[in-house]
Amino acid sequence: MTELPRKVMTLVLVRQGSRVLLGLKKVRMGAGRWNGFGGKVEAGEAIESAAIREAREEAGIEVGTLQKVGIAEFHSPVRAFVVEIHIFETREFTGEPQESDEMRPQWFELDALPKDEMWKSDLQWWPEYLKGNKFTARFVFDKDDNVLEHEIHQVGSF
Repeated sequence: MTELPRKVMTLVLVRQGSRVLLGLKKVRMGAGRWNGFGGKVEAGEAIESAAIREAREEAGIEVGTLQKVGIAEFHSPVRAFVVEIHIFETREFTGEPQESDEMRPQWFELDALPKDEMWKSDLQWWPEYLKGNKFTARFVFDKDDNVLEHEIHQVGSF
């Protein structure tokens, strides 16, 4: 079986005490869902640099130190590639979150996440993240973005 090409992407979760900053995706893949800020790593761009750039473009903030908390792979029959997302957390940022063409930022209490409006796979890996665990994950979706199978493994570090 031929291995599918990978599209490397980033996701930044901005934490402030018991709150997390999420953005409502307004266009393209994931429209109508709340998520962290991120996107595609450009050719020749370092993964962490892409995460910083995406937070700036999508939320209008400058993030500080990033800590990688997870790497998740997403497989779907409607895409001819595997999505590999590097998930980061930061508790340092400057600027006031601003709505962009892609995202509308909003703070949520960690115990009141908009779970019904998030990716179904988020409901699987967020508990690991909220416990402070670093993890790798693999998800297989059907054509309607339902999770058919998943596996999550804790890791010590990246």
